[in-house]
Amino acid sequence: MLLPESMSRIVIVGTKTRMEDAINAFYSEKAIHVIDHTTGDDGLSIGSPIQGTSKASERLLKIKAMEKELGIKKKTKTADIAVEDVQKRIADGEVESVEDEVLKTVDARNDLTQKITELNSKKKTFEILKKLPLTLDLYSGYKSVAVLVGTTVTDAAAVKIDDAEVFSSFDKKEGGVVAVFVKAAGKSKAVDALNECGFVELSVPVYTDKVSAEQACQKVDSEISEATEALEAENKTLEALKTKYMSFLKGSDEELSIEVEKGSVPLRIAVSKYAYVMDAWVPTKKVDAIKADLEQKLGDDIYVEFQETRGRKLEDSENAEPRFKNVPTKQNNGVVVGEFEYATSMVDIPKYQEIDPTFLIAIFLPLFFGYMIGDIGYSIPFIIIGAYGLKYAKNKDWRSIGLVLFFGGIWGAIFGMFYYGEMLGMHFIGGEYNAAGIWQWYSDSAANDGTNITWDWILGVTFPDWFYELMPNVAHGEGVGKLEDVGFLLKMSVYIGIVHLLIGQLVGLYNMLIQRGGKFAFIHKGGMIFSFFGMIFLCYALTDFMFNSASITEGITFITLILGVVCIVAGVAINTKAEGAMQAVMGIPEIIGQILSYTRLAAIAMSKAGMALAFNYIIFKMIIPSHTVDGLIYLDYSSGIVMVIIAIVMFAFLHLVVWTLGILSAGLHALRLQYVELMMRFFDGGGKKFAPLKEKRVKTFFSKKTSTIKEV
Repeated sequence: MLLPESMSRIVIVGTKTRMEDAINAFYSEKAIHVIDHTTGDDGLSIGSPIQGTSKASERLLKIKAMEKELGIKKKTKTADIAVEDVQKRIADGEVESVEDEVLKTVDARNDLTQKITELNSKKKTFEILKKLPLTLDLYSGYKSVAVLVGTTVTDAAAVKIDDAEVFSSFDKKEGGVVAVFVKAAGKSKAVDALNECGFVELSVPVYTDKVSAEQACQKVDSEISEATEALEAENKTLEALKTKYMSFLKGSDEELSIEVEKGSVPLRIAVSKYAYVMDAWVPTKKVDAIKADLEQKLGDDIYVEFQETRGRKLEDSENAEPRFKNVPTKQNNGVVVGEFEYATSMVDIPKYQEIDPTFLIAIFLPLFFGYMIGDIGYSIPFIIIGAYGLKYAKNKDWRSIGLVLFFGGIWGAIFGMFYYGEMLGMHFIGGEYNAAGIWQWYSDSAANDGTNITWDWILGVTFPDWFYELMPNVAHGEGVGKLEDVGFLLKMSVYIGIVHLLIGQLVGLYNMLIQRGGKFAFIHKGGMIFSFFGMIFLCYALTDFMFNSASITEGITFITLILGVVCIVAGVAINTKAEGAMQAVMGIPEIIGQILSYTRLAAIAMSKAGMALAFNYIIFKMIIPSHTVDGLIYLDYSSGIVMVIIAIVMFAFLHLVVWTLGILSAGLHALRLQYVELMMRFFDGGGKKFAPLKEKRVKTFFSKKTSTIKEV
């Protein structure tokens, strides 16, 4: 599970006449990763697409265009359709006939849309010209007279233009309109004069009949109405075509995509006049099965030869031929852990020679998320939403979010119940330290003096004794809840950080061990591990001396101090040989920064709890006040139905705010600790994902009972 699956290289040689049958057989194995052929001195060249691929590609482009015009998207649900039915209809030329029908309607729709746009432009012009006392035939038809018509920003009535007739109208809100009739020779001067008013010329349609702008506007309205009705009819026709053909188009898209993909395989392999040669990576455990299957399907027309099983040492890849150097990574994770592979791929694909961090991310990412949330009330919605996303979401981004919410919600509920004892920012039961300094739970909710907002106080009930024992958080010796357990939470965050970083360092050491050998691993990682332990021992001794008044010259404190100094000196000495003295010394304080980075776990947990506490105080101490009867404090639910409703609404809204911020803060910081702190310790990445030849069929579009589905 930790290392990618072992890979072997094979060579497949076959007769060119049965290449298409061989390619179908390759796809049926779902485990053959083709190594692209590069032309060289071997006398072989890359092949040409299988006959019919060009036609399939042309049809696929037509299908894509029709899907776009009809609004058929990748996630559009369609009825099941058999593969055989799709293949027959494609062969009968139905793609072309559907294209003619669809494009005819699309062209009609586009023409009507263009016509409506032009009519609206005309209408806008006529509405402007309605302000002038002129008929439309007067704006054109002159030989020696130029006509300037347009809008102005200021009033054009005061503009002086020689030998011109000016008609204008002006409104402060709508601006002005002007029509100037001037001798052709004076047109340029007239334009200069009008420009001072912010003149913008209008294009007036040519009319020979005496028609007013009002009448023309009415006629255009009628034409727009007719064109709009016709456009709606064409849109309905397109919708009917979508309903009629969307199953066929989606099925054809899928079938032709597979056909084009298969037809392009010869472009990746070597061919001669009579044969083809293909190099490929396959999982080591499937080498014999793949060889037997291919020989059974193709008989003497194919020959499969095992070449090598690639080892994990880098020298094995470095000494190989250039195109055989990079071994594809087939991540070897189970169903649940495999869901976290997308989170790993956001950084990079692990190399063939290094441990896959997906398993560690699957453990720590939701664990850290739940630790920071730590509230049953917030965690239950996370679990529900996450489960819904995992069941229905297809997009990888949404599935990854649902994954973290689901498992993080489970951890959040566990921490909320058995670690913090908290729900919606309130603890289940209150308590106090007695005179002997021993923690004592409130056995009666009335015993709460009102300083703590707890569920037993709000509900006015007394929980049974066995329920008290489920709340171990008071064992920290500082009080109930995150805000009263700050010191403990910070210590726990540091301890978690030490464990998390140590795992990263040890995995990095193991990666170098299997890649370069023990000596190289010790020099390049051993020094950092010594320094890491040295700083932990040193800091433990110093904090014990400063805060616990421990003697630094004897006992455990003295021993840890000496161990810390020895480990740091050894680590610096080893790192100096690997990275130089300056880098070795500068790396020491970085260790403390890396460990203290994990205090964000406590910080996020406390900030969420602080916000929830403040909101609860506003609601239960201000909006719904408490009152005292015989020295006992009770919530005053008799303050009026309006105040109770306001309190409920504010309670829901404010906790929704905390819940939303919890997703962002806990999610982002949990990811950061995986990517920056853990994976930086050992993960180089840069691998190439294992991409076997396989048909990608979708259950939505092909009936499982009647099709030849290769994969669902």
